[in-house]
Amino acid sequence: MSAVDAVVVGAGVVGLTSAISLAEAGLATRVVTAEPTATTTSAAAGAVWGPVLCGPADRCRDWAAVGLSVLSKLAGEPGAGVRQVSGREVSEEVDSPPEWLDLLPDHRLLGADELPPGFASGWRYTAPVVTMPVYLEYLLARYAAAGGSIEIEPVSSLSAVDAPVVVNCTGVGARKLAGDSSVVPVRGQVVVVRNPGIEEFYIDHALHGYDYVYAFPHGDLVLLGGTAEEGAWDMPPRPEVSARILRDTTAVFPQLSGAEVVAERVGLRPYRPTVRLEGESLPGGRVLWHNYGHGGGGVSLSWGCARDLTDAVLTGTAG
Repeated sequence: MSAVDAVVVGAGVVGLTSAISLAEAGLATRVVTAEPTATTTSAAAGAVWGPVLCGPADRCRDWAAVGLSVLSKLAGEPGAGVRQVSGREVSEEVDSPPEWLDLLPDHRLLGADELPPGFASGWRYTAPVVTMPVYLEYLLARYAAAGGSIEIEPVSSLSAVDAPVVVNCTGVGARKLAGDSSVVPVRGQVVVVRNPGIEEFYIDHALHGYDYVYAFPHGDLVLLGGTAEEGAWDMPPRPEVSARILRDTTAVFPQLSGAEVVAERVGLRPYRPTVRLEGESLPGGRVLWHNYGHGGGGVSLSWGCARDLTDAVLTGTAG
């Protein structure tokens, strides 16, 4: 096996973006992953830009700003799976938009006549919406074009990975692999149906128990959600959850009634109170970089974290 400068462990959106950033900076890299990209949590994501369910707020805002810039540029690139989409986020309570909303050039508060019945506040904005299966294929192709390779092989010890730089992008797997008990799964389940003509996204800002209500259009398909169940590890879709998602989203969009179900997906968001982006020394002068704990913001934060990671690797910073 050929020697490389860096091995990235994990092939979700954070791992692939990190590997691309390192490879495009001139490093010889390899990705090692226990499962193909198409079966990672990233493949089940919505995904609309926004640093949600992640911290700390100031660093996530900075990372998300980088992601917004990159994804906005990719929205004009055929085959990337990224589009600029407008939509509404609404709340049954009198609420304020998240502080990061001001990063978007197109946003405003909704008037009372623009809110669904029973809702007290809301805001409209335009943001990149990412069709994850397409976007992940784009990242794989971009990584291959940069000379990267991917090896499907479980890693049992990060310190045993043979490379000068090892990058841990294992998501919820970091709970065991890095011995980090602060990482917990937040289970998300979604339903993908044929799109009956929905062109705008919709997000109910509140979490009802562990139930969300949202819809993200992706051309001929629309992704419906969802859930945010902390501590749940089960991966098979639960029929009763899919039924609830279809019921609640159809109440918002009656045209969804009878829509053909194309897929049901489950992913485990890697929640941690703060994203862990830091290095530690390994024997032999090697460095282990951790880049995990992005919660619900993996797509949004991935490019910003990858930029900081690459800068640190190139300058020899280890922490």
